Amino acid sequence: MKVLVDTNVLLRSVQKSHPACRVARQALVTLYRGEHSLFLTSQNVAEFWNVCARPIDVNGLGLSIEGTDRYTNQLEKFFAMPPDSSQVFQTWRRLVVDHAVMGAKVHDARLVAVMKTYDIPQIVTFNVSDFTRFSGIEAVHPDKVI
Repeated sequence: MKVLVDTNVLLRSVQKSHPACRVARQALVTLYRGEHSLFLTSQNVAEFWNVCARPIDVNGLGLSIEGTDRYTNQLEKFFAMPPDSSQVFQTWRRLVVDHAVMGAKVHDARLVAVMKTYDIPQIVTFNVSDFTRFSGIEAVHPDKVI
């Protein structure tokens, strides 16, 4: 099955001191060993970079550019990344209007647009409730994967 991995799972998997690190890592390993096709979007990578390279005192991980780049290179090798397209944009526009999406939740709608455009039925995320408004996709907590 095709599975999109949310940024929060990626971040927790590299944040060794975070209590959810073990669950995030185990979920990724389980999905990989289960021969699922794992996907990211360019948005996931940008969000990952943002948090990794942001200073700790402003809720980041405080990694260097070099350290963030190493992690990002690993992500690009491990996950498939479908291209951005005008179809993704049009799907996103329809979703944000149809579901009255505002604020930071527009980013979740963009992930759903990629999922719908590229027929990716499932997203693994720590924020399952962020995706309940969207039909045709399934949001799964990493606990349910392992």
